Amino acid sequence: MPRHVLVLGGTAEARRLAAALVAHPAHAAGFRVTTSLAGRTARPEAVPGEVRTGGFGGAEGLARWLRAHRVDALVDATHPFAASITAHAARAAAAAGVPAVVLRRPGWRPVPGDRWYDVPSLAAAAEALAGPGGRVFLTTGRLGLAAFAHLTDRHFLVRSVERPDPPLPPHTEVLLARGPFTVDGERELLRAHRIDVLVTKDSGGEATAAKLTAARELGLPVVVVRRPALPAGVTAVPDVTAVLRWLDPVTAGQGCGAADTCP
Repeated sequence: MPRHVLVLGGTAEARRLAAALVAHPAHAAGFRVTTSLAGRTARPEAVPGEVRTGGFGGAEGLARWLRAHRVDALVDATHPFAASITAHAARAAAAAGVPAVVLRRPGWRPVPGDRWYDVPSLAAAAEALAGPGGRVFLTTGRLGLAAFAHLTDRHFLVRSVERPDPPLPPHTEVLLARGPFTVDGERELLRAHRIDVLVTKDSGGEATAAKLTAARELGLPVVVVRRPALPAGVTAVPDVTAVLRWLDPVTAGQGCGAADTCP
């Protein structure tokens, strides 16, 4: 029976992991990888291996899918802010008795010269912007922008891969773009739009980190929405290499508990 790994994807790390698993020596000997995409992006980037699209029906539905498709290991490589999916994955893996690990790229950390203001949520970020006037570069994704819709005295430049969901602030300009971005390009964007403050989620990674460097160089404040906490008892690793190390005993049939740290 082929060893089956389910990757909950949608991130660059998930695509790299799928490629690494497809190229893994065990793949030719009966190693199988399936990447699940939520289906929220109309034109997702290609992913090696098998791909399924759409939700599972919560933790219970995912647990049923894990059993029905004889999944041997679950890798949650979703976005660091996909808290509901991560919670459902942890519950489903435990219910189905499937070893699980969370792949989370390291978060961003300030360096000398940064003017960062940490907040726990989008609502708190909107509160941090309270006051008349100002131009805001909002890079928190296309979801959840209703938290800023009541700020009628500010102008927002919203950048996302796809058009954001309403409601939006009344004075909003939408910029559709996909990273990676360069420091030179971000610096020019901030200047051209006369940005006063940057608002971002702590997504981590290099693809969108250039805006932080550009903001530092221009002396701009940055409101950083920090990540939600991971569910208790889950194993988290920072990169694809660490996932492959974690998978070794699983794909060899030795097992590795969801709350264990495997070498």
